[in-house]
Amino acid sequence: MSNVLITGVAGLLGSRMAEWILDNTEYSVIGIDNLQGGYLENIDSRVKFYKRDLAENSIEDIFKKYPIDYVFHFAAYAAEGLSPFIRKFNWKNNALSTAEVINCCITYNVKRLVYTSSMSVYGDGVRNERFYETNIPDPQDPYAISKYACEMDIISASKTHNLDYCIIRPHNVYGINQNIWDRYRNVLGIWMLQRLNNKPMTIYGDGEQMRAFSYIDDCLRPMWLAATKEQASKQIINLGGIKEYTINEAANILLEIIGDYTIEHLEPRYEVKYAVPSWEKSVDILEYNETVDLKKGLYNMWEWAKKQPHREQQIWKEYEIDKNLYSYWKN
Repeated sequence: MSNVLITGVAGLLGSRMAEWILDNTEYSVIGIDNLQGGYLENIDSRVKFYKRDLAENSIEDIFKKYPIDYVFHFAAYAAEGLSPFIRKFNWKNNALSTAEVINCCITYNVKRLVYTSSMSVYGDGVRNERFYETNIPDPQDPYAISKYACEMDIISASKTHNLDYCIIRPHNVYGINQNIWDRYRNVLGIWMLQRLNNKPMTIYGDGEQMRAFSYIDDCLRPMWLAATKEQASKQIINLGGIKEYTINEAANILLEIIGDYTIEHLEPRYEVKYAVPSWEKSVDILEYNETVDLKKGLYNMWEWAKKQPHREQQIWKEYEIDKNLYSYWKN
């Protein structure tokens, strides 16, 4: 039987991708996750699951046990704004874990590695201008720098070891199975948890930051094509995000769904102002099609969020450095 391996299988991308593959293909799925940012309940019971930390443990035994055709490397800690205060953790969880995956893909002749990078590699954009895959990356924080470094390492492995790959730069993917309990990432999930706990919805700065959002269900088949379609070989592709919103606009759309609620503007944090992707390549190669707009997607996610068990919000008890740490993250 043919197998696919998914890292980060307990998170949003990994859990939903595993389910899609099992429902729509003849492949079996092996899943890896350290459960730091994902939840066991998200993992489909049909997945052969291994609890591993890629930065701490070898996964070569899994490749020896199962013939693996495709690898989807989703595992990462994507708290971009937090990364200047947890540099070592950031590099360990993003770069070291990717090196382990690359080594195994080369050694065991994986047909293609699909790596989810980040739109953050582009850096700060200009209002009314989109990021294209041909842009020269200009990452602005440790998270973005580490993701770009992983891209470069994968491309290097392709040149020296003929590793086939497709690098995906997704754009604020959201939906069912998102971690809404992490205070440092996933703004839509942060707002939902705040509402569930009767706390004000918070926005950093003036809220005029520009972003694009992609509903998870619209991304699943395109990600499969990233692994299996010939035209996706050795490509870098922005995925999704065909319409941009200011953070204020996104908040107001959510308010239409959850009802009138208080919004609190906090001190600004260091982040890029405009981050809007191009999407044409994902349509042309990966057949991306936005069938769920932001309002419908937020409605679906909110209905799911209301049914979730109570979980404590994930909070860092100690940062690597706290100099210039924002007041709202101080413990």
